[in-house]
Amino acid sequence: MDTFDSVKEEAVKAVEEAKDLSGLQEARITWLGKKGKIQGLMAEMKNLPKEEKPAFGQKVNGLKKTVSELIEERQKVLQAEALKQRLQSEKIDITLDGEKMERGTIHPLIMIQQELEDLFIGMGYKVAEGPEVEQDYYNFELANLPKDHPARDMQDTFYIDPSTLLRTHTTAIQMRELEKAHGQLPIKLICPGKVYRRDDDDATHSHQFMQCEGLVVGEHITLADLKGTLEFMANAMFGEGRKVRFRPSYFPFTEPSVEVDVSCPFCNGKGCSVCKGSGWIEILGAGMVHPHVLEMNGFDPKKCSGFAFGVGLERVAMLKYGIDDIRNFYTDDIRFLKNFDRFD
Repeated sequence: MDTFDSVKEEAVKAVEEAKDLSGLQEARITWLGKKGKIQGLMAEMKNLPKEEKPAFGQKVNGLKKTVSELIEERQKVLQAEALKQRLQSEKIDITLDGEKMERGTIHPLIMIQQELEDLFIGMGYKVAEGPEVEQDYYNFELANLPKDHPARDMQDTFYIDPSTLLRTHTTAIQMRELEKAHGQLPIKLICPGKVYRRDDDDATHSHQFMQCEGLVVGEHITLADLKGTLEFMANAMFGEGRKVRFRPSYFPFTEPSVEVDVSCPFCNGKGCSVCKGSGWIEILGAGMVHPHVLEMNGFDPKKCSGFAFGVGLERVAMLKYGIDDIRNFYTDDIRFLKNFDRFD
């Protein structure tokens, strides 16, 4: 019985003095485990008289229950303390400024492209795409630029092999779409995309740039239709009140061909440093589709006609956003791109 009392006193003391859950678990194993000290008391039963064994067994089982209950109570206390310490160590001051999440912005050229796409889709045009690595056949020959044609000197080209090149204009997409149509009318489409030409890069020139060309083919299409379309586009892109004017020019795939100017959006046509006092800014080239181009692509130029135009997206973006160096579009300078968050 002296041994029993000693074991009980030590067990209670060990549980009460456990400092953390790990120490309490050790106490549980020491006193209640299969090889624990309380279980060891059962070994003493062999030394007791037969009539005392039942009473002793009851006392041992009672001790097990007592120690087990003490451990459960102590565990609740220690778990509460552990949670309190964890909350204290992991607390967050919600009054502090949060970290600003950096986010990207739509590239200004893509913004212009999407604006033009929305504009022309609203007028019933479709958006056509084509490969940047193009065949000479679609880039030049179907556009009325046969081999050794002197007009090819206007476009120095990146050739991959004698018949494959990086497209010099999205006119190649127009030729593919005309071929695909098999003479069926009407055709109304725009062709946005990147093009490549040999050039020395500077503030106003780049060996790579983006175009958006338009093509309409149908019955009784006139130069007046072209002018009305371009006036609508100019007013949408540069603000109401824009006017356009045509100046004679030459492109192999259109006849007649024109250079198109828009009244300066900065001075409203009165003359300023941007338009060099003229009141006009050149924005694109256009014209009526050359009859030979229609014929080569399976259309009868006596029964249908069409117009085409091409605008450089960098040119529009530079005018619209006041950008003075075309190289800014391709250097991926985050400081430059962040300026367009407000337009997003």
